[in-house]
Amino acid sequence: MKLNRPIPTSSTAGFLRRRSSMPMWADLAWRVVLVFGLIALVLLLHWVGRDGLKDNLDNHISFIDVLYFTTVTVTTVGYGDIVPVSPEARLFEALLVTPIRLFVWLIFLGTAYNLFLRNILYRWRMARIQADLHNHIIVTGFGTSGQEAVHELLARGANPREIVVIDPSERALELAEAQGCNILCGDSTRDRTLKDVAVHRARNMIVSAGRDDTSILITLTARHLAPDLPISIVVRNEDNELPARQAGATTVINPVSFAGLLLAGSTSGKHIADYMSDLAASGGRVKLNERFVLPEEIGKPLSAITTGLGVRIYRKDAPIGFWEDGAKQLQTGDLIIEIVEGDGTP
Repeated sequence: MKLNRPIPTSSTAGFLRRRSSMPMWADLAWRVVLVFGLIALVLLLHWVGRDGLKDNLDNHISFIDVLYFTTVTVTTVGYGDIVPVSPEARLFEALLVTPIRLFVWLIFLGTAYNLFLRNILYRWRMARIQADLHNHIIVTGFGTSGQEAVHELLARGANPREIVVIDPSERALELAEAQGCNILCGDSTRDRTLKDVAVHRARNMIVSAGRDDTSILITLTARHLAPDLPISIVVRNEDNELPARQAGATTVINPVSFAGLLLAGSTSGKHIADYMSDLAASGGRVKLNERFVLPEEIGKPLSAITTGLGVRIYRKDAPIGFWEDGAKQLQTGDLIIEIVEGDGTP
């Protein structure tokens, strides 16, 4: 499925359309010139071979008769008042005029499709896709980080039809579309773009625009459209982490800082960085999982859960470690962070 601007929509089962490098008026002009050129060619050849034509009204073929016969035969099959009678004229009509007639009609139909029918079709398809967008994940920016995020989401079992990728580059969108994602070519800093992907109905949003200032502006735009939407943003400058949070980001990730954590961890033990990478990836031997407390777990300590190894609780957004007193008794509404078996476990 795919969304595609400039329609107040778009996309995005796959309807990627590249914007023509030729302006619409120029595209229309060359089509008109081509049609008139073909008519002029047929007119010339008809005039040269006018002896093979017969006028059933006055038996005289004038230039006006040839012009009339040319326009009628190119656009229709003729009315029968002027007809080819010689073998040469009939052969000319069969082998040249008929293909030109079909070609001219194809040009007319193609022009009508490009100017009118395609926009109607795109709007209809876009409306259907938008109606299906509920509880989806929006990924703005499909560079290295965005691609890795989508790859990891798919590896974790996400349905690609529930992922919408927004990027101004159609080359990047081709990669996302190849993975089955919805796509929208547009500017994520604009309200209209985010409304087109139903940001108010999204489950999560990942922002990785490649520039910190652009990513923060996208976050601001999304936050005022969807006040409760969880937004994860990638920033590359440590100084921009606070502005990103102030813009409304729920989670701020600095890949440089994370790499530093792995490097620093490796100095304390050769397996620490390996384990941290394992936790972050879906294909590792272990992985982190976040879930709400189950009814049968309420009142029990975090250490008593059986679905995994509980390491942290979030109670009213406040983190509680497994060693703290708050973890001794689970409460309704608690979010549990647990370590569970990964897909890479033998």
